[in-house]
Amino acid sequence: MGTEPGAVTENYFNYFTEIEEHFQRVRGTGLFLLSPLDWALIETWKNGGIPLEAVMRGIGAAFEKWSKRPAQARVHRVNSLAYCAQAVIAEAQAMADADAGGAAKPKKETKPLFSIEEVRAFVNGNAASMRKAGFEDLASALESLDLDALYRDLEQFEQRLTALEEKLIARLRSTASDESLFEARRKLDQELKPYRGKMTADQLAMLEKQFLERKLLESAKLPRLSLFYLHP
Repeated sequence: MGTEPGAVTENYFNYFTEIEEHFQRVRGTGLFLLSPLDWALIETWKNGGIPLEAVMRGIGAAFEKWSKRPAQARVHRVNSLAYCAQAVIAEAQAMADADAGGAAKPKKETKPLFSIEEVRAFVNGNAASMRKAGFEDLASALESLDLDALYRDLEQFEQRLTALEEKLIARLRSTASDESLFEARRKLDQELKPYRGKMTADQLAMLEKQFLERKLLESAKLPRLSLFYLHP
C-alpha cells in the first residue's frame, strides 16, 4: 500500500470479487456460485502474493485451452477455479520473470475503496459476532484497535486483523470435534479429487489449511476479519 492516508494498491481489497466476477464472465454463466473450495483457493493465491493480474490471465488461458479441446471432451463445463490452478501459477511466474528482467513499474494508487465509516461498521459488526459466540477477549481486542490511525496504514491494519483471526481460528480448532474435522477433510478430498494433478504438494497443503479454516468459522457462524471481506 502507499504512504498517502488511505491510499491502497489498485483493486487490492477487491481481490476476491474481481476473481469471482472474471471467472463467471469467462465461463459465460453470471449466476454461477463459487464453492468453498474455490474461495479457499483464492485465499491461497492472495496469501501467496499472486498478483490479481496473474490470476485473471491464468483463468483466461485455462478457458482458452479448454475451448480448443474436441467437442466430445467439452461435455462437462469447468465447475471450479481449481481447473485454472496450473495456468494461474504459470502466469504468476511469467510476470515475475518479466519484472526481474526489466525496470520496476511504479505502483498505481487510487482512493480508498471504503470509507472510515464503512470500516468502523465492519469492525463493530465482527466484534459483536465474536462476543455473541463467547470470544469476549478477542472482541474487546478488535474494538480496541485505533481505527482512525490504522485507516491511514491499511497494510498494518490488515496485519492486526490477521493476527486476531489466527487466534480465533486456533481457539476454534482446539475445541472442534474429531468428527467435524474429519468430515471437513472428507468434503475437501471429494471436491478436490478431479484437480489434484494440477497442484503441487505445497499448494494442496495450503489449500487444505484455508479450506478447513473457512469451515471452522462458518460452522461457528463467525465472520472473516480481513478487510478483503468488507465488500464480499
